[in-house]
Amino acid sequence: MGLIHDADAAEIRQRLAAMVEPVKLVHFTQELNLEYGREAQQLLQDLVGLSDKLSLEIYNFLLDRDKVSEYAIDKVPATVVRDGKDPGIRFYGLPAGYEFSTLLDAILSVSKCDSGLTAESKAKLAQVTQPVHLEVFVTPT
Repeated sequence: MGLIHDADAAEIRQRLAAMVEPVKLVHFTQELNLEYGREAQQLLQDLVGLSDKLSLEIYNFLLDRDKVSEYAIDKVPATVVRDGKDPGIRFYGLPAGYEFSTLLDAILSVSKCDSGLTAESKAKLAQVTQPVHLEVFVTPT
């Protein structure tokens, strides 16, 4: 049995229908000693089954070191949301609950090649001259 229930799947399909370009989810996991690893992988497999514009690649964090390095993954489970290029979006852990909605938003943004930022925000960000590393931490309650 999948992790996405039928009623939810219909709503998710409807949201994903707004996708413009294909999106690839690149998932990193490992078989042993990984809390929520199987659940995260199952959730992503269920999700890609809901749109023909979504695809999934799965790599082993311990064995596929070239891919781990390419995507700069330092913990698992990890999921990269990308199109033809890597915009740097990473989800660590199980993207369930509120994080699942955020994952869907990220997929749609990448598919539409639209950050959702205003022209003013884009202009201000264009003035940033050094790399910036942002992380958002979420704790389930």
